[in-house]
Amino acid sequence: MKSLIAAICVAALPNLGGAESLKTIFVDVTNETTIDGYLWLKRPVIVFANTDLDVNFQTQMKSLHQGAEELAARDVVVLVDANPAEETALRKKFRPRGFAVLLMGKDGQIKLRKPFPWDARELSRSIDKMPMRQQEMRSK
Repeated sequence: MKSLIAAICVAALPNLGGAESLKTIFVDVTNETTIDGYLWLKRPVIVFANTDLDVNFQTQMKSLHQGAEELAARDVVVLVDANPAEETALRKKFRPRGFAVLLMGKDGQIKLRKPFPWDARELSRSIDKMPMRQQEMRSK
């Protein structure tokens, strides 16, 4: 899985102006990964798949990498879990069935759950409709 993510990252580098942006927005889920560390700071987008070879997973990751700048501007962190054998804390909590994308608010609540890939632009629009995001935009 890491080799696939690395390949997608390299392909997206020209659009981002460097690898530093990718390091801060994309996180491989481990057994210790929880949502608690992101509360009130970030909007987690969790991508679940049974394998990194899943076509939906590959499509989703490509879209997220292409829209990484837009997502970073909205305080998004992408948590990637494509290995069900590890039975991570996030898998136990959210119980995905195959491929799933979850958008969470800064308050830790699930705002959206999709069983299919979601375009980064659509994701950004959904975030922009959230009351907390609208408040952030007004205060800037």
